Amino acid sequence: MFKTNAMANYPWLKSYPEEIKWDATIDPRPLYSILDETTEKFPWHNAIDFFGKRYSYSYLLQEVNRAAEGLQKLGAGKGVNIGIYLPNCPQYIISYFAILKTGATVVNFSPLYSEPELSYQLENSQTKILITLDLESLYAKAHSLLAKRKFEKLIVSNFASSLPFLKSLLFSNFKKKLIAKIKWDESHIKWDSLLDNEQISELPEIDPHNDIAVLQYTGGTTGTPKGAMLTHYNVYANTLQCRMWFADAKDGEEKMMGVLPFFHVFAMTTVMNFSIVIGAEIILHPRFEIEKVLKDINNKKPTLMPGVPTMYTAINNHPGLSKYSLRSLKACISGGAPLPVEVKQKFEELTECKVVEGYGLTECSPVVSANPLTGKNKPGSIGMPLPGTMVEIEEIGKPRNFMPTGQKGELCVRGAQVMKGYWCNRQETINVIDEDNRLKTGDVAYIDEDGYIFIVDRIKELILSGGFNIYPRNVEEAIYRNEAVMETAVIGVPDEYHGQVVKAFVVLNPGFRLTPEELKEFLKTQLGKHELPAFIEFRDSLPKTMVGKIDKKQLKT
Repeated sequence: MFKTNAMANYPWLKSYPEEIKWDATIDPRPLYSILDETTEKFPWHNAIDFFGKRYSYSYLLQEVNRAAEGLQKLGAGKGVNIGIYLPNCPQYIISYFAILKTGATVVNFSPLYSEPELSYQLENSQTKILITLDLESLYAKAHSLLAKRKFEKLIVSNFASSLPFLKSLLFSNFKKKLIAKIKWDESHIKWDSLLDNEQISELPEIDPHNDIAVLQYTGGTTGTPKGAMLTHYNVYANTLQCRMWFADAKDGEEKMMGVLPFFHVFAMTTVMNFSIVIGAEIILHPRFEIEKVLKDINNKKPTLMPGVPTMYTAINNHPGLSKYSLRSLKACISGGAPLPVEVKQKFEELTECKVVEGYGLTECSPVVSANPLTGKNKPGSIGMPLPGTMVEIEEIGKPRNFMPTGQKGELCVRGAQVMKGYWCNRQETINVIDEDNRLKTGDVAYIDEDGYIFIVDRIKELILSGGFNIYPRNVEEAIYRNEAVMETAVIGVPDEYHGQVVKAFVVLNPGFRLTPEELKEFLKTQLGKHELPAFIEFRDSLPKTMVGKIDKKQLKT
């Protein structure tokens, strides 16, 4: 653990929440143990609510153990990679923990992947078995790649079976076009037959520090996607770090709005695993559909809701919001992208809920820091490092030359949550992790005198214009201060004279009008002359990634 005798090296100690120990240690455990332990404490508490069908922790664990035994019979074990190609549904949670119990590794695949994306990651990860649903949108791509021998076995679950009886009946009869026609053969395994046994008979010996629990692919926004090898200890420790940070969460009493996709690392840890650690009920949604989410918040009273900024923006601006009560929410963490101050403030006014901005990345399982739930939240800050996490600001291009308080540089992270490395990619691993297991994040940041971290921007998104460094996030924050603006994204575009200039994409709030000239005039009091957008493009919407972040990669093409 890090030495804490030099306040100058750890400025956050003066501001750290009294109820949380920054230098806490976490004993290594297999990741699946969180479900076993919670089930022992709360066997009959609800673990999942999926469109009204509820699963107790006891029943969930029973299904996990049966699935694990079935997977072992198919050859699952250490060194075997098994893919989950599912939206949020009970089968996802069962598959995840069943795979871990066999000693195999979970490989997450987004249901939004194109067939070429899915093919690349299946081959790169050397996935042997893939688990999916009988929905045509998923099965068609999975079956096509099975026929091309990109993997060996396809386990298919019946989506309707996860729904309450009446909804299952209606779906089976009136949504037939959505259901795939499957020709069962030796390469296809029915979900029900996978679970047709007692329970896993023998658990493998897990080395938490070295055995890979999850192979999580990065988004690929800066090139070819890479598989981050997250060990059992990485993900287990990060889940417990989050538990320490949310110290006021009451075991066995909370309800979690589970709308972020579990195949993304943010939701995997902060929604699914965190909920299981505290014995919460997960109100599960396959995707963010605002009317359904608002109805469930109103009727089912969740207390916690991790989200991304676009989700909070959509709720803030929903025209029928007054019909719903959101006052059950006690705490929300925002991640995945910078949270505009105006969005945070409006959501807190509407709900009386504390929204804290956090920061993470796939390579850190993912959470690195967050604003405290008690104490000061600094606008624009990603807060302080979680327990057992060390952050340092390194001078860009000068390894181990660390910057003093207030000076900008590359944010580096050390801690139990830092990945083992990239799958089959030693050079990229060496590029980002040094011999002290310090991860170079690629983000420009600084730490203020109180220990709060501020992300300035991505090093690779920095706009170099006429000798000036322009940070897109700074320009975006200024644009958000205009009341007409609902969403914005800023990128650099080529310019013969300056090298690059600023281009802003803007979506307006309903009922507002704004011209490029009016916005530029507004920004003259908010930004330096060199930061002003040369181009402003108004759009009805902005492209989003699978987790709901604004997709700048698409804007640049």
